[in-house]
Amino acid sequence: MKKFNRINRKVVYEGKILDFCEDEIVTSKGNNVKWDYLHHKGAAAIVPVMDDGKILMVRQWRNTIEDFALEIPAGAKDTEDEPTLKTATRELEEETGYKAKDIVFLQTLVPAIAYSGEIIDIYVAFNLMPGRQNFDQDEDIELEAYEPQELIDKIMNNEITDAKTVAAITTYVLKYKNQ
Repeated sequence: MKKFNRINRKVVYEGKILDFCEDEIVTSKGNNVKWDYLHHKGAAAIVPVMDDGKILMVRQWRNTIEDFALEIPAGAKDTEDEPTLKTATRELEEETGYKAKDIVFLQTLVPAIAYSGEIIDIYVAFNLMPGRQNFDQDEDIELEAYEPQELIDKIMNNEITDAKTVAAITTYVLKYKNQ
């Protein structure tokens, strides 16, 4: 297949975490089209596995659904060039109050590939030890621990709908629990 070519990107709106852009594209057939594009500096998420095998989850308010959501800890990179391992390590401690002796890469996720440049690297944290929670100004988080199968059941029952959490928990179970 012949590639498409972006010939222009115009930032229409600069937000706190997203920039809304209008891209001008030349398609493989030579057609000029305009596409929406959300620029995001990137993010990281982490699956914190406790010594007993339970996964530590965060429940927090999400404006988009006007409700609380059960998720893995995650957050945006501070800068575009910040390594995602640093982001994941920071978010683990900030949101859960734990640090990890061992952190392993799990997967890269592109949650909205059709219109967003957000890329989330997901890690797994083992051998947790106490750290210090430090919530952002807009966060109010409750911690909950679940057996991996309980989380799979919540995914299958549509109780967990967050894309990064669904992907991370499913991949974790397939990689570590179904061996």
